[in-house]
Amino acid sequence: MGKDLHKSGSSLGAISKCLKVPCSSVQTIVRKYKHHGTTQPSYRSGRRRVLSPRDERTLVRKVQIRTTANDLVKMLEETGTKVSISTVKRVLYRHNMKGRSARKKPLLQNCHKKARLRFSIAHGDKGNTFWRNVLMTIVMFGGKRGRLASQRTPSQP
Repeated sequence: MGKDLHKSGSSLGAISKCLKVPCSSVQTIVRKYKHHGTTQPSYRSGRRRVLSPRDERTLVRKVQIRTTANDLVKMLEETGTKVSISTVKRVLYRHNMKGRSARKKPLLQNCHKKARLRFSIAHGDKGNTFWRNVLMTIVMFGGKRGRLASQRTPSQP
């Protein structure tokens, strides 16, 4: 209707009174029509987001202690959304959830040291073969301790 009024030669003021919209709005629409040949909204600039705000909220809600970004990527792939690990991390960081790794506890605490001292005093008179076996079990079962990954907000301990 507005295009017809403009094509018939009506002024911008007459069109704005007829349609009951501000004159500046009519002027902007006419200028856009002359430049682009249409009044449809143009495409947005920049890349579209992979995750919608709803997907982001779901992702944040699914995070628990010891949930890795890889687990979240697999969870999103099950729902049909293909995202990278860096995208998941970026979304979590935006929602103030930063990746942390649990602090390694010391291998020996005071109770362990006392127990070892009691053991060595009780078995101090044993032979070399006994102590060689003890050292072998310590080497075999002493193992390397790893770190645990978790996602936490600053309010969580």
